[in-house]
Amino acid sequence: MRSAALGAGVALGAGVGYNLANVGPAADVVAQAYGVRLGAIGFLATALFVTHLALQIPGGRFVDRRGARKLGMVALGAAALGNVIALVAPSFALGILARLVTGVGTGIGFVAGSDYVRATVGTPGAQGLYGASGIGGAGLALAIVPLATPALDWRAPYVTALVFACAVLVCMPFAPRDHARDGSVSPGGAGVADIVRDRRLYPLAVAHAASFGLSVIAGTWAVSLLQHDGYGRRLAGAVAALTLLAGLVTRPLGGWVVGRFPETAARLVGASMLAATGGTILFLLDLPLAARVVGAALLGLAAGVPFAPAFAGAQLIRRDRPAAVIGFVNSCATFVILVGTPLVGLTFALPGKGRAGFVAIAAAWAAAFVAVRPSKLSVLRRPPS
Repeated sequence: MRSAALGAGVALGAGVGYNLANVGPAADVVAQAYGVRLGAIGFLATALFVTHLALQIPGGRFVDRRGARKLGMVALGAAALGNVIALVAPSFALGILARLVTGVGTGIGFVAGSDYVRATVGTPGAQGLYGASGIGGAGLALAIVPLATPALDWRAPYVTALVFACAVLVCMPFAPRDHARDGSVSPGGAGVADIVRDRRLYPLAVAHAASFGLSVIAGTWAVSLLQHDGYGRRLAGAVAALTLLAGLVTRPLGGWVVGRFPETAARLVGASMLAATGGTILFLLDLPLAARVVGAALLGLAAGVPFAPAFAGAQLIRRDRPAAVIGFVNSCATFVILVGTPLVGLTFALPGKGRAGFVAIAAAWAAAFVAVRPSKLSVLRRPPS
């Protein structure tokens, strides 16, 4: 039962995660079809993350009340509907509307999947595997969309995401039910303001905002940066996918460390921030391809580490609202993506064709290292029960 539940959670994470990065790999083709500049495509990501952000804490509170599996199916349906809307016509306005609808699905789905794994499996390692699926789904988009673009043109991001969401949706009714809400989750529960005021959550939110937010921004524009440097779309997609797919290894690793070596977890999170800074610098420089592959892989590996520590730590702090608190931590990463994605996109109109945007990403990683000190993550030294 536990393995089936973990499989369902992983599938849900990948199904919603694919939508986070599916437009970026075909940004130039979509921009041409929509009749807009390349930088404007960043606002399609902004639209998705507007509703994604808006539903993080409210969606988490609803999951706490109604159950994660049920809300996960609702989320997949919303994501599928958004992609159907996008396929109606090559219109920028319609694309914005479609991404707003898709963001409803990703916003609810991400929290529902995390809480489903918590309720059915309940280990930091399982939470790490779930995190790997979410970022892995986004990484798959970076690899798959460039391959599908020659046949599907501007429709490639939406057709592939629709197929993925529907495939997971038809399987979810057969997944194990998540456990009934336990006694620690009170019917009234903490309100949004109470969770936001809890300063113990802030270092964890910074760690997740850097690891998830900055890696998604980098992944969104990595293909375009490589294409501007003369690489073909398929090769660029394969290299750029490492910025997200490499997290498939280290998100579970972060969960394992929290479960087995809690004293080490806080130091590992800080080290990952430094490693991601270096990886981003290697990737943005016009170096030989091998060096940029190493940079993309290092960025992705480092970005995966803080996921499980951030989520497990938040749930240790606020056992009364485990889904709502995940919504808050993830909303901070969502805000970073919401603001940062279009800003990095605009740097492609500057000399260097986007390099300035990646310099800003590297600087943000370095700032996160300064902000997230081991003493601020002392909650990770409490063994999860």
